[in-house]
Amino acid sequence: MAFTFLTAEWRKLIMAQYEVAPEILLPYLPRGLELDLYEGRCFVSLVGFLFDRVRLLGLPIPWHTRFEEINLRFYVRRPMPDGTSRRGVIFISEIVPKAAITITANMLYGEAYSTAKTRHAWITDGGELSVSYEWAHKQQWQSVRVCAGMTPQEIFAGSMEEFITEHYWGYTKGRNGGATEYAVEHARWKVYPVASAEVHADFGSLYGSRFASLTQRPPDHVLLAEGAPVAIRWGGTVK
Repeated sequence: MAFTFLTAEWRKLIMAQYEVAPEILLPYLPRGLELDLYEGRCFVSLVGFLFDRVRLLGLPIPWHTRFEEINLRFYVRRPMPDGTSRRGVIFISEIVPKAAITITANMLYGEAYSTAKTRHAWITDGGELSVSYEWAHKQQWQSVRVCAGMTPQEIFAGSMEEFITEHYWGYTKGRNGGATEYAVEHARWKVYPVASAEVHADFGSLYGSRFASLTQRPPDHVLLAEGAPVAIRWGGTVK
């Protein structure tokens, strides 16, 4: 039976997309799922955002209700017996600043969390919004930054922004090759018009050699979403 195990607000999400060869992601793909492509292209996203007003099983955990998260994710589909598909994401890595969050998340739903120092900045100056997220790795700060217009806009149907943001399921690969499934419920997001973006991250050191080539590449696409309140519900297993 589905139940809500976490509620929060996800705010000011920077999402930087990189096209990759599909075979790079196949080792992370659970049984019963397939890669979700946009116009025949396969993407991973480096995402930085603020987790706020966090409640676990309805209760706020002292000193753990507001923090940054940086993750690397990719996009999948689960074909259903009725001919529809559940569009979701799989996380390769999720970085947060507190060890208790890492331990709890790994125990509850087996995600690939790790702990590092993080920080963020939201700055409004001269009609421009600047958003940045930084995280420490091997004594060096990694970062993702965006400068954008001040007014969030509706997402166009069929756009890359719609493809990236309209995935409402999460999947975690289990030891047996199947997956744990959970639903992520939130209102449709709006996005800010991005003027410029920068990513400074050692992908090879952070995520392994198969992603090392992304270090020298600019992202193929970047968006900045305002975000919304979210509810994460247990969905069951995919065998």
